[in-house]
Parts: sequence; C-alpha cells; structure tokens
Amino acid sequence: MTSNLRPDLLLAKSIQGKSWKGSYGLVGHTGDVVNAVSTLVDILGEDLIRQFGLKYKLSYLKATARLAAYLHDWGKANEQFQMMVRHLRHPLNEPQMLRHEVVSILMAWEFKEWLEQGDGDFLTALAAAGGHHLKLGGKAGKQTDEIGEIRSSGDDQLNLYVLDLVDGKTQYNPHFRQLLRYGIKALGLPENIKLSKRPSYNWSLQQIKQQRSHITDFLTNQWNGDPVLTGVVKALLVSGDAIGSAIPSTGLSIKKWITAELLNTLDEAKLQKVIEARLDGQKLRPFQIQLAQSSARVTLARAGCGTGKTLGAYNWAQAKALGRKLIFCYPTTGTSTEGFLDYVHGEIESVLLHSRADVDLEMASTGEEAEAGEDNQNEADMKLESFKAWGKEVIVCTVDTVLGLLQCNRRPLYCFPVIAQSAFVFDEVHCYDDHLFGALLRFLEIVKAPILLMSASFLPWQLQAIEKAVGEPLEIITGPRELEELPRYRFNYQESPNWQRVEEELAFGGKVLWVCNQVNTAIEVYKEAKAKGLNAILYHSRYRYQDRVNHHRQIINAFKSDQKQPVLAITTQVAEMSLDLSATLLVSQIADPAALIQRLGRLNRRYCGHPLDALFYPDKEVGFPYSQEKLTDGLKLVDSFTGEISQGELAQWLEKSEQLGEPQKQSVLLDGSWRTYSAALRKEGFNVTVLLEQDFPRIKFLPSKELPRHTIPIPAKDIKNWSKHKFYPIAPRDIWQYSSEMGASEI
Repeated sequence: MTSNLRPDLLLAKSIQGKSWKGSYGLVGHTGDVVNAVSTLVDILGEDLIRQFGLKYKLSYLKATARLAAYLHDWGKANEQFQMMVRHLRHPLNEPQMLRHEVVSILMAWEFKEWLEQGDGDFLTALAAAGGHHLKLGGKAGKQTDEIGEIRSSGDDQLNLYVLDLVDGKTQYNPHFRQLLRYGIKALGLPENIKLSKRPSYNWSLQQIKQQRSHITDFLTNQWNGDPVLTGVVKALLVSGDAIGSAIPSTGLSIKKWITAELLNTLDEAKLQKVIEARLDGQKLRPFQIQLAQSSARVTLARAGCGTGKTLGAYNWAQAKALGRKLIFCYPTTGTSTEGFLDYVHGEIESVLLHSRADVDLEMASTGEEAEAGEDNQNEADMKLESFKAWGKEVIVCTVDTVLGLLQCNRRPLYCFPVIAQSAFVFDEVHCYDDHLFGALLRFLEIVKAPILLMSASFLPWQLQAIEKAVGEPLEIITGPRELEELPRYRFNYQESPNWQRVEEELAFGGKVLWVCNQVNTAIEVYKEAKAKGLNAILYHSRYRYQDRVNHHRQIINAFKSDQKQPVLAITTQVAEMSLDLSATLLVSQIADPAALIQRLGRLNRRYCGHPLDALFYPDKEVGFPYSQEKLTDGLKLVDSFTGEISQGELAQWLEKSEQLGEPQKQSVLLDGSWRTYSAALRKEGFNVTVLLEQDFPRIKFLPSKELPRHTIPIPAKDIKNWSKHKFYPIAPRDIWQYSSEMGASEI
C-alpha cells in the first residue's frame, strides 16, 4: 500500500487544532511513554523489586517494561485509525475493524523474530501492550478469551502503514521506518531487521481471524509467563501511558515531573505533626506505642471502636513508612472522607481519593456508598484525580483504590507508582465481604510492603488465611483492655420496636440511633416518628449525593455533645461505619452479627460511666439484605448476653463462632495471563447509580466531575431500556419520585 497520509506523518492522537508534530505523532508519543516508563522504574528502583517480591534484576524488568511501551501503539499505523484521528472517519458510524492495541499485537507478532533479539521478555511485553486499554480477553467484566473483538466496519480488509510498493519494489513505509529506527536507537534492537516472512501490507478478515486464533492458542497453551512480573509490567505501562500522554501537553518535562512527585515521601517530622495534632496534649496509649514497636512486616491491630486505632496507625507509620508514602484504606467513601478530615487534612501533604472526593471536601461532609463503578466517571477526569496522588505523602482512600489493582480497575492502575512505594493501613477489615477479603489475601501474597490490618475482631479462619498469605510471622496487638472491658451495653429483644422506650429517652434529652435493614423500612419508621411529633432525621443511601451529605452532617451535628436538643436519627446500614457519633439509646433490627457489633459501636461510644440500652427487634424481610442464616446468627448473638456487656466480650463471642468465610481470590491481574480487562472488585450489589429524569434539564450540560453530586443509588431492575447520560442510567419520572426529605421512592 502506498502512503497517502496528509500531512506526511503517522499520528498517535487527534490533533484538534494542535500542531501536527511532537507528541501527537506516533514516534513522538511512543518516545514519551518509553521515557515515562523508564523514569518510573529508575525512580522506584530496587524498591520496586522488593515491593512485589520479584526474582529478576531491575535491568530485566526495565527492559521488558520499555519494550511494552515501545510496542503499545504500533497498531495505530493502520488506515482506519489514521482516518479517525484526522476526523475523516466517525468512530460510531464507521467503527474500526479492530482496536488499535489488538492491531499492535498482530503487527508485533510479524516482527517477533526481530523483537525477541532485544533485552527483556517479548511475550510479557506483548501481553502488556495489548492490554493497556483494559479491553483484552474480557468484556463487561467477564472473561471472553478473545484477543480483540472484530467489529462490523464496512471494510473487508485492514490496510497497514508498514510497507509500501514503490516502482515495483517493497520497502518500509517511511513513517513506520521512523518507528523501527527509534526501536534500534532507544531499545538497542538489531539494526538489520531479519524476518523469515515479509510483514503484511494489509490483512483480510480471514487472515485476521487466523492470526488471532494462532496467537491466542500460543499465549494460552505455550506461554508460561510469571504472573507477578506480567502484572507489574502491565501496571507500569498503563500508568506510564497515562502520564506520558498527559504531561507533554502541559509543557512540563516527564522525567522532572515524575521524579519530583514520587520522591516526595514521609519523614518522621511529618508524621509527628499528624500525631501531635490528634493527641492535643495527651499521651499515646501503650497499645499505640506497641504498634510502632512491632517487629513484623505485617501487623494486626485488634481493637474496638473508639480505642484510638487510627492514631496508633500513624504512630506505626512513623516506624514503618519513613521514605515511603502511606496509603490509608477504608471500606467506604464515607469512612475515608471522615478519616481524611479528622487526621491529615491541613496537617500534611495528603489527598482524599475516591469517586466523590471533590463533592465531599467541598461540602466538608461525607456519604456512605462504595465506589460507583468504573464507567461512572469520565476517564480523563479519573486520570487527573489519580495524578493528584503521585506527589502526596499520605493518601486516604477507599480500599478499591488499592485492591482494585488485582482486578485491573483503572484508578489503581493509574495510581500504581504510588502503590509501588507505599506502606499500607487497611481499616475495618472485619467488614470485608468474601470478595474484598479474598482480594486482600492475594494482595498480602504478592505485596511485600509494611502492612497494618486493623479490625474490631479477627475470626480464627481469617487469621489462618492471613498468616498463610503473608508467609511469614505476624504480630497481633490488642487494644487497651481497660477500654474494651468497660460495661457499655444492655441488650433487650422484643418482637416489635419499643416506641415507648424511645419517647422516654428523648423526653430526658437523649440521642437515639435507630438502624433499619432496608430503606423502605427506615422511611416508614421516620413517617411514624414525625407523626408522633418527634425530632427525627432520616438518613439512608437513596438520596442525591449532595442531599445525602447534608443529612449526614445534620446527624453528626445533632449528636455533638454541645447540642442539647434530643434527636432521633433513623438510618440504614450507612450508620455502621460512616457515622462517628455516640448515642444514648440504640434501636436496631436483627442483622448479621458483625453488622450488629458495628451498630453497637455507635452506642455509648464516648463512655458515659455506665451501660446503656440496645433494643433489638426482628427483620421479616429475609434475604434483603441478610439471609435467614445470618439473621439467625444475629439473634444468637443477642440471646447470648444478659446483664452488662463490653466490646471485648462481643469480639470474643464473634471470634469463637463457627462462622467460616469463602474468600473469592480470583484476580484478573494475576490469573488472567495475557488477558487484561476490568472486573468487579466487590460482589455485585442490588443497586445501580442513576440520575433522575426530572433533574436532567438542569444537569445535562454539567461536566462529568460534577455529576456525582446528583446521582442516586436505586435497586437495579428493569433498567436495560433506560436512556443514559455519560454512563449513568436515567430513572424515568413516572417510575421514581424524589424529595430531599425522604429521598427516592418508587411510584
């Protein structure tokens, strides 16, 4: 095929009025990404080898990562892509036959004999290059075993800019020759490109299918790649490509920017500043000091609510995280926001990183929902948010930002250079479901960094699984016995809620927390409370995000010690971790034992000197969200105690239970071999995050990053035919109604 490119250049990106040169050209962009990946490996150095327990020399890892960076966009040298970036082909009306990274695999395979003569591992580099857009071997989070989907493009062949026929002679296309020369110069590939078979001018549909099948079979049945090495190279390429694409357009130096950001790490004085701010003149408790004295690489802090685990964690970091960054992982966006505001915000160079962080900080409040999902945020916005973490010393985030790496989620891949040089604190581990706990175990298997796991309790099977995953001695440090043995609770179970007791508590100026298992139940309880004339606040997850944080802040403020007005807060499971408050009476439906213990952590949290009442009643909605088995276990917990009860006794009961988990340890990053696609980290829930049709006229022109404040999680049913806006389904107004007081409800 004779070149007909005008201007005379292979493009890597759409110019959109920019200059047709430099980083917009394929060779220039390739050089930027190779430079970014090289700098990442150089700056992280031997720590990168140690962090992931790799059994290779740093030079081998670097050569493999550089080769992946060199190959990742080869496939853009095809006619369909070049027409698209020149706005001569519409990507929706005339889709490309193959994604460009799939074309990269097929093209590189034709140069396999030459590429294998360079340093590093060719097949590992090839797998990383083909998966750098997270679309390889899977679709919609499920494995497909396909190296690229062949789309109906209206073409019967794919023309390549590799060879030209000039005056009856075959020669390399001058633009592609520049790319080959770059490989010779930058990667030390042989100057003489010897191939047993001439590369292709074009591929017919049949040739594409045959080559895909051949390569898939080879990678699946004959390649035995190291999963950790492959995973690290993939992550280096994705993060390197992201920064190599973003920085040049700013005029900054890639090497200088990466170096400055990653070398900004913790020292003793910075952590001491955080500790002193929280101590406020008090002394550290003995168990907080013991955490810093732990000799184990992986330490477990077993302590109940309100015992000072978080402050102990920062003291632990003073011994374990110097010269590193520190990542503090919470189960939900709400707990991560509270942890950020309470500890490091304004005290140290830090960043709050989750899908709604900007909304939370702007409103100085928090919410409860876990990550909304990969497709709910514009990818460019996600990259920019992730880059904020590169230069920070402390990152406070949801656990998804770290453990999502194992399922090839975008945010953790963009944050990989931070993950590769951090120490980690995982809080509220007892709240992890089987999927999250399984991911934690895989993380412990491959990441050899200093790690602190914090939980109110660890079940025997969990301890065994953690110890096996770590593969070296653990140290378990328990919280202050004098606090955990305080008599905080008295249990009372009845077949229906005791409204008389609630009204009595409020009459004496009490602060009552009522926790329901379903949103609809909470709304009904709230309506009854208002009908009785009680000062009630409703809080659940089915609000617009901006309304939810307002309700959250109302409750937090109402429960402050200087607020004397009695209040009844009616909530769902959002109370279990997001609400840092101390109630004088707890009312709760029976739930899973771990959930009940979390709810009890909000009763008498700031110990008043004597036990307080916890009233329990049954939940007849079996399966939503708790199975009959879990409800039965919850009732067993309540029936096991009479008289005065402490946090320590609850933890001991839970740890003696015969409850066993089934951690789900599958990982796309580690088990997918050549496959690279995003899959769900958490178990799929009942909810989907939507926008309301009645809101659409006023929000349709908002930028993507502002949409989360208008989203609502609702039960996921019958949404296939709903319209969408920037990946969010739009809930029809004739099905869902809304009020800022009650939230969303079905008509």
